Amino acid sequence: MRAMVFEKSGQPLRLTEMDLPEPAEGQVRIRIEACGVCRTDLHIVDGELEHPKLPLIPGHEIVGRVDALGPGVTGLEPGQRVGVPWLGHACGHCYYCDHGRENLCDDPLFTGYTFDGGFADYCLAHTDFIFALPEDADPVALAPLLCAGLIGYRSFVRAGKVERLGLYGFGAAAHILCQIANWQGIEVYAFTRDGDAQAQDFARRLGAKWAGGSSDPSPVELDAAILFAPIGALVPLALKAVRKGGRVVCGGIHMSDIPSFHYADLWGEREILSVANLTRADGEAFFPLAQKAGVKTETIPYPLERANEALDDLRAGRLQGAAVLVP
Repeated sequence: MRAMVFEKSGQPLRLTEMDLPEPAEGQVRIRIEACGVCRTDLHIVDGELEHPKLPLIPGHEIVGRVDALGPGVTGLEPGQRVGVPWLGHACGHCYYCDHGRENLCDDPLFTGYTFDGGFADYCLAHTDFIFALPEDADPVALAPLLCAGLIGYRSFVRAGKVERLGLYGFGAAAHILCQIANWQGIEVYAFTRDGDAQAQDFARRLGAKWAGGSSDPSPVELDAAILFAPIGALVPLALKAVRKGGRVVCGGIHMSDIPSFHYADLWGEREILSVANLTRADGEAFFPLAQKAGVKTETIPYPLERANEALDDLRAGRLQGAAVLVP
């Protein structure tokens, strides 16, 4: 099989021929139809997330067909379409797993980080963390739902009950979440890179009531703000934009340092909180919701061998929507 392999930070991924992996007990092998390119992949290859498995096949927004079953696997059939997310396995017995918070597991495996992922023709996956997906849908359109959608949804839930929602960074996650929020009758205010008129037009096209630069003051008091841009300096700006009792949710796995700010900006029972990974329950709730809301992902497909180009385009902010690799 072919795979794009990450060997060292600062070096491009290398197209490599490899043997087909054999599924172990509790695993399946998946023939990949599409794999989204996520900002977390960028954090890994740029060295911002430390201690990845090396060499590594990145990618954790995987859509594919079950190709082979490992020993003891039941409930899945060869040819069935499934999705593989970022959290690839949880230990099942630590404090967090015992209390329904498997997203904080002490001994997890992360797809495309500590376990080979989907920038390839095939991958392995643990059956306890894969989701059944619609058989008749476009796999390229489905791929961003596996992380941008799931993490966006978890961030949305953590934001609480809102009528006016701010989204800082209008990329893959925000463009999905904006559609769900609109469907629920929530006003969306989109904050993009300053001067990025194209991204602001994109946000308005997807239903944002207002779109402007991240340093612009919000035109209204927000009930909550979700930060998808990995820029710590946005946290104080978002705090100024939310009302008393409002929340600022940091939706990324990596963020630059948050600068100091006046306590008055936090006072009034405002909250700052983070979102980590996902749970199986998130997927069980999110995928039917996305279907009901009629979410349509905006995607830019790339052949597998152009993974480095996709990462470069994401790094440079040239994408409107989500990059997806197609083997």
